[in-house]
Amino acid sequence: MTSRRAVIGSALAGTTAVALPGVAQAADGEGVTTRPSGGRWKLRNRMDSDAAWAGFLRRQDLLWRRVPTLWHEGPFLGDGRLGSMVYKEPGANAIRFTVQHGEVQDHRPEFGSGWGTCRLPVGHLTLDPVGTITAVDWRLSLWNAELTGTITTDKGTLTLAALIHDGVLAARVTASGDEEVHWTFHPEEAISPRKISEAPPAAYVPNPPWTTGSTGDGIEQVLQPLTGGGQTATAYRHSDSHDTLLLTVAHSHPSDTRAGEESLRKIRRAGPGYAALRAPNARWWHTYYRKSFVSFPDERLQSFHWIQLYKVASASRAGGPPMATCGPWLEPTPWPAVWWNLNIQLEYWLIHGSNHLELDALATTVRQNQEQLTANVPAAYRSDSSGVGRSSDMFANRNVGTPGSGAEVGDLTWALHNVWLSYRHSMDEKLLRDTLYPLLRRAINYYLHFLQPGDDGKLHLPSTLSPEYPVIPPKDTNYDLALIRWGCTALLEAAERLGVNDPLAPRWQETLARLTPYPVDDNGYMIGADTPYAQSHRHYSHLLMVYPLYLVNWDQPEHRELIEKSVVHWHALTGSHRGYSYTGAASLYAMMGRGDTALTYLKKFFDTSTRYPCRANTHYTEAGPVIETPLSASQSLHDMLCQSWGDVIRVFPAVPPTWPDVTLHDFRTQGAFLISAARTAGITRFIRVRSLAGEPLRLRHDLTGGPVRAVLDDGTRARTKVSEDGTLTIELAKGREVLLYAGERPDLVIGPVGLGERGEAWGLL
Repeated sequence: MTSRRAVIGSALAGTTAVALPGVAQAADGEGVTTRPSGGRWKLRNRMDSDAAWAGFLRRQDLLWRRVPTLWHEGPFLGDGRLGSMVYKEPGANAIRFTVQHGEVQDHRPEFGSGWGTCRLPVGHLTLDPVGTITAVDWRLSLWNAELTGTITTDKGTLTLAALIHDGVLAARVTASGDEEVHWTFHPEEAISPRKISEAPPAAYVPNPPWTTGSTGDGIEQVLQPLTGGGQTATAYRHSDSHDTLLLTVAHSHPSDTRAGEESLRKIRRAGPGYAALRAPNARWWHTYYRKSFVSFPDERLQSFHWIQLYKVASASRAGGPPMATCGPWLEPTPWPAVWWNLNIQLEYWLIHGSNHLELDALATTVRQNQEQLTANVPAAYRSDSSGVGRSSDMFANRNVGTPGSGAEVGDLTWALHNVWLSYRHSMDEKLLRDTLYPLLRRAINYYLHFLQPGDDGKLHLPSTLSPEYPVIPPKDTNYDLALIRWGCTALLEAAERLGVNDPLAPRWQETLARLTPYPVDDNGYMIGADTPYAQSHRHYSHLLMVYPLYLVNWDQPEHRELIEKSVVHWHALTGSHRGYSYTGAASLYAMMGRGDTALTYLKKFFDTSTRYPCRANTHYTEAGPVIETPLSASQSLHDMLCQSWGDVIRVFPAVPPTWPDVTLHDFRTQGAFLISAARTAGITRFIRVRSLAGEPLRLRHDLTGGPVRAVLDDGTRARTKVSEDGTLTIELAKGREVLLYAGERPDLVIGPVGLGERGEAWGLL
């Protein structure tokens, strides 16, 4: 049977409606609602109990049978601010629990983000056994966000459990045999981790040494004053039986005392026992996971994906600090800050499809720091413009250069594309009105100050940098041209949505009409004018118009040859490729509908024979930790399973042939829809769509095997329209659901799929 693809995409005015097999059509091409469809329906969700979730996620857990000796080998815990990684203390017979915090930073912007506003180390705990460590047996439970297991020594056994919840690291350890429980906290020098790669700047004054003290109720405290003002405070205490350790970190600026007060308040509020934190911690995570579900037959890759969902919630929460390149787990690195030219964007993509907008610290960061984003541009442009430089602290404090100087100027605009995605996945008008629209307006204004008409009548942009290509184009860098086009288009759409008669709208329209075309040569998209892509480049900054902006895309047949040629040429020059070069290629090929090719590129990230593979605990390192790459690998999986761009939802657009069975449940898309779908034996059995905002529903699918039916949740047929290109539009009110299936109604079951490709657990076995 020939496969048919029905599309829920933009139903253009004036298109001729054609019949969708199995959907009753009126003379005008609209589906009728007078006939019942055969009864009401309801999904049977096998993941509707704690027992089902606990069993499924247990199979995704990380395991250790060998002692981890490096940060990227060991377990990790976090609550979006406080973070800990667990591995053997270098050069000692002890287990290290790092103690780091996403809000702990220096406050001397005159020394730049690498030194003056960088993340600062806090310290680490060591669990110091009496005997020599001979073995470990650990499990990092995703379901409970808890590390449990044993440390065996030649004197006995230490049985441990550890978690982080609500700003408190809690560890419970009991000893047997001749072992004993001994904890030591080691404060670390408050100096930039960048010291591993360079000396401090001239005139840099080290931060003062820390001080230690005790309170009358058994709390130990370390206070770290800062030269630039402010304070970091670490407070910890043992329970009366000494089997439980509680620790918390607080940071304040400009106050030199508030952190100390806050750390004591937190540690006292936490109570004396481990169980008091374990229960609320488990409740938070159990609620978190149940917001969406995905299962596919590759055991190791499926486990990887669920670990990334654990990781991103450990590293970020809305209202908290945005993820630095290392997340909350600071280690020696040349990048101890927030990077805005690719890293922060990739870090947050997977929160949208996985239905976890509660993690969106990027959107809350730009909302809370609008004054700083204005101060970042030169004084002459602050009346109407905003921007951010390549890297910054958690407050977006970093000046941006000007077009014409070869500066990197588009990073705020790209970050605002992430905010746009959060808006589109939620349809939250408040986010659009109060954050996105005013900030994007100012970011695009900054560009508009520098666009210049050329002899060809087109608007051209003076010299800017394409991150991180080593040659700076003399003008018309594709990175910026793509962002200008996207920004002007989004602003026009936003103004219409908000009912704003913006006086700048004609300027945005003129810019779209007159902006110079993207520079292209025989190999595809160039870096910019007179600057070919001629040497290996780990970024795909010159391809943003294709991904993730989708301004140029596979739905445009006239551009397919150029897209493919550009991607092939990008990957033909391999010397500088890194992990996200492979995840980016996977997403690009997923857009093309080539699931097998997408999977091939994605698996390059896991190939241990490459120079920079995914590490044992699913983290990733180059010259230092870089969290965005494994998180972006999960977005590549999303792009293979469900896409939403160009006002079109695409269900199972690029499923590899080796994945005959796939389940999605409550996958969130643009337009604020939740998608549930099941695929078995290579055939999509059903798709359920729930509308959260009442937006127009347009969708592509590959349902085959009989008449396709569109049935509402009350059992009546949905009103539909099919355009000439197969685009199906369905009327679906806010809060309603529609079921699509072909032929006879299948079993409407949501649950884990069988495993086809086996793989060992992540960790060290």
